[in-house]
Amino acid sequence: MTLTQLYYLITIAKTQSLNKAAEQLYVSQPSLTSSMKELEKELGITLLYRNGRGVTLTNDGAEFLLYAKQIYGEYERVLERYKKGGAYKKKFGVSTQHYSFAVKAFVDMAKEFDMSKYEFAIRETRTAEVIRDVGTQKSEIGILYLCDFNRKAIEKLLRSAGLEFHPLIECQAYVYIWKGHPLAKETSICFEQLAPYPCLSFEQGEDSSFYLAEEILSTNEYARTIKANDRATMLNLMVGLNGYTLCSGIICEELNGSDFTAVPFRDDAQNPNSVMEIGYVVKRHALPSKMGELYIEKLRHYLDGKV
Repeated sequence: MTLTQLYYLITIAKTQSLNKAAEQLYVSQPSLTSSMKELEKELGITLLYRNGRGVTLTNDGAEFLLYAKQIYGEYERVLERYKKGGAYKKKFGVSTQHYSFAVKAFVDMAKEFDMSKYEFAIRETRTAEVIRDVGTQKSEIGILYLCDFNRKAIEKLLRSAGLEFHPLIECQAYVYIWKGHPLAKETSICFEQLAPYPCLSFEQGEDSSFYLAEEILSTNEYARTIKANDRATMLNLMVGLNGYTLCSGIICEELNGSDFTAVPFRDDAQNPNSVMEIGYVVKRHALPSKMGELYIEKLRHYLDGKV
């Protein structure tokens, strides 16, 4: 088994076609097919199912692909760290729950690199996708939070994906609203005061679960609820409908604007204010890239100013 064979398999899985993969790899289709058959013979499993419409991964192939991506990803990071010169284009990706500070740190990190030599990606996405992206090495780093309610469930998902969680900051929950909201001037807001207004939350899709919610008190009964897929839509709903969301209170005005405010959430016996522990997840024992190290440094620097 060679790194070349692993890269061939990754490319075939991406294109779902031997012909297209051969074109991208600058090899002949018979040579590519022969290389995959040799790999299958060495492993003792069938990786690819070939039909008239192209190729698909078998169940064994899909499982092996995860390991292939991990091994080849480590190889790329070693190249990125030690190889000088050449046309190798380094890649770095972050998947995150909807945190403006995570985007701010990404911006600050990217500014320190020649972006013509890199492929950067940041994905604000659902909780399950954050875990899946880092687990499959689509992204090197993921940003999410743990609390007393979701900790066991999320940590189980992280272990299954071969990931480890590193804490960055602990914070109480805040009510995030626009400055024209009737409750904007309150020193703190309790759950009862929020009853007349729609609760906004980020949709978690088919993986929807109380444990995957990005907001605390996800099991409460809300008279008015609206789900959104992105931060821009949620901010519009805050203004248009006096909506609110429960968040960490760590808001980047540079990206979200200055028209919004975070008011401390005042808990009660029925609605406890659970501590949110925000952190990053990475592959267990993975070698961090220079971009990854700098991104974490930028995260810590920004969050240290919020403590």
